[in-house]
Amino acid sequence: MGKPALDLSKLTAEEKLDLIDDLWRSLSSHDLPLSSELRAELDRRLERLDREGPIGVPWEDVRAEMTTGES
Repeated sequence: MGKPALDLSKLTAEEKLDLIDDLWRSLSSHDLPLSSELRAELDRRLERLDREGPIGVPWEDVRAEMTTGES
């Protein structure tokens, strides 16, 4: 692969993030093949989620703790 025509050093952080987003969204599932092991692990996790429901801390609680320093 040659040098890109785009000079990344001239982009702002926001422009770089937008570019990353555009590149990520341009990929299809065919561009990111899963190994049989990874597919099995993802299936196992989905089955657990279906069986047990979501677990964890809601984003609102995490954010509140981060901004206030309280648990």
